[in-house]
Amino acid sequence: MNEVINLLMDHRSVRNFEDRPLSKEQIETIVLSAQAASTSSFVQAYSIIGLTGKVKKAKLAEFAGNQNYVAENGHFFVFCADLHRHEVMGQMENINVIPSIESTEKFMVAVIDAALAAQNAAVAAESLGLGICYIGGIRNNLEGVAELLKTPDRVIPLFGLAVGYPSKKNDKKPRLPLQHIYHENEYKQDETAYREELEVYNKIISEYYDERTGGKRNDTWTGQIAGMLEKQTRMYMKGFVQKKKMDLR
Repeated sequence: MNEVINLLMDHRSVRNFEDRPLSKEQIETIVLSAQAASTSSFVQAYSIIGLTGKVKKAKLAEFAGNQNYVAENGHFFVFCADLHRHEVMGQMENINVIPSIESTEKFMVAVIDAALAAQNAAVAAESLGLGICYIGGIRNNLEGVAELLKTPDRVIPLFGLAVGYPSKKNDKKPRLPLQHIYHENEYKQDETAYREELEVYNKIISEYYDERTGGKRNDTWTGQIAGMLEKQTRMYMKGFVQKKKMDLR
């Protein structure tokens, strides 16, 4: 164990922040740390939009399901898959890049690049003593978000990252057992063992909720997540992505 691993292991989402903005230096450090992440073939297919204005943050919070921590934080970053600059570079070099940047593969590259950059940003923020919370709720209304952020074609806002000084820290949620996540050499397909591992985890999660809520909640992980997946949400996504001229081939 070392300081970096201890920091990673101590992660928890923060949803209560002090009314205290990040400094310019902190913001630049977080963004530069994001840029230091690995990027597929040096493509750098992402952009980061920082929101500082209260009006825009409040509107984004509305799009994200009225989550107050989207509006009330030290700084709010939106990570975008971005192939717009690659269309521009094709024009600059007089090379036809359109079939490539409209492919599912390059869409995946852009999404992965953005996710890698975001995780670097999250770790950098936490190393500065700040708290973070990822916000997928901005995808509830990407038409509205795209208009608010003025994102052009070939740019998709993927998720937000609320960052700030924690006024309250939540308990750490237990993760799935290592042996359930990690497969060696090939994917384990013993269905009985697979279900047994999930049942063990269900007990851990049920006890976690029971203790955290003083007996008011004791649901299992499989019950919680299956119930969530039963509800079809954001089913407009494929059409929106293709309207933005991505994932077309």
